[in-house]
Amino acid sequence: MTPSLAAVQPTATGLSRALVALLAFCCGAIVANIYYAQPIVGLIAPDLGLSTEHASLIVSLTQLGYALGLLLLVPLADLLENRRLMVATAVLACVSLLLAGTSSSGQGQLFLGYALLIGFSSVAVQMLIPLAAHLAPEQQRGRVVGNIMGGLLLGILLARPLSSLVADYFGWRAVFIGAAVVMLAIILLLALTLPQRVPEHKASYAGLMLSLLTLLRRYPLLRQRSLYQALMFAAFSLYWTAVPMALATQHGLSQSQIAVFALVGAVGAVAAPMAGRLADAGHARAGSLLALLLAPAALLLGLTVPGYSVIGLGLTGVLLDFAVQMNMVIGQREVYALDPASRGRLNAVYMTSIFLGGALGSAVASAVFGQFGWQGVALVGAGLPLVALIIFVAKARRG
Repeated sequence: MTPSLAAVQPTATGLSRALVALLAFCCGAIVANIYYAQPIVGLIAPDLGLSTEHASLIVSLTQLGYALGLLLLVPLADLLENRRLMVATAVLACVSLLLAGTSSSGQGQLFLGYALLIGFSSVAVQMLIPLAAHLAPEQQRGRVVGNIMGGLLLGILLARPLSSLVADYFGWRAVFIGAAVVMLAIILLLALTLPQRVPEHKASYAGLMLSLLTLLRRYPLLRQRSLYQALMFAAFSLYWTAVPMALATQHGLSQSQIAVFALVGAVGAVAAPMAGRLADAGHARAGSLLALLLAPAALLLGLTVPGYSVIGLGLTGVLLDFAVQMNMVIGQREVYALDPASRGRLNAVYMTSIFLGGALGSAVASAVFGQFGWQGVALVGAGLPLVALIIFVAKARRG
């Protein structure tokens, strides 16, 4: 049953449960746009005339576009009325998805441009999360952000199996056309249910962008958390771009079977609410240490024979997703606490670094898997969070 408009309005003590659920759904549906292509690049690339070596560019350009949107659009949440800004970006996402879904055979280069635009225009999700943090009481902020992040992460994890299933039965173009229809519904939901928020911050756009550098210089914690999660997300993207290729070419799985495999990874989304509660209870450091230990351990399973089985690869996906999501939510809560008036810009810096890491991981996935097989993916993937772990432990000892 759809909640009434009154039920989803903010209460005097913060956010209603219905509004939190709605924001979680919107976040999941919007962020899914940048992951639909990941498991089906093997279908898209040959149809559009892209070589195997260039296939992973579809994923990496989408993530690069997302990083650019985070850097150039998300800071506007500290300057412009939030609801209107989010609706405008959602409209652009809808148009971009429709253009991608109607691409003709042989239009590979044009499709890469659409992929970049899809990522660029799907950043409303990173305006919604700071808005929720702004509306939530301090003592509930970690839980609210964690619950909304749970919806976002389910969107990330469910996008892959959904696109595999739809592509298997209706073709890959139906994935993007269907996503455009979903975005139309999201536009209506945002316009009808979101509260208005006019930021107090007053500046020119140039001044706003320069303030990102100021924030980065001012807060060492922002730099540290951005680096940790960029390395974690690079490993995450490397794994999820390479594993469909391994399952298809070396384990003989169909697109529908790969969809079921990707669905298992959604179990890792339970980490988000747990991480929010840990952070609220003052256990952020312990939670991050657990996440940074778990991520490389999960990837190194792939060096063993059982770890390279379909079940072993699935276990790696669950553990890796759990670790990445836990560290992300804990990092977000700590970053948001630095300066409440600058949450949009803090989030822009934090998330831009993350998706630059993700774009790098996706970009090298095809080459690493093609040259070194799954062992190369496991070693490179494990090395990235290990670097973050070493820096984290060194900082903790000095602190």
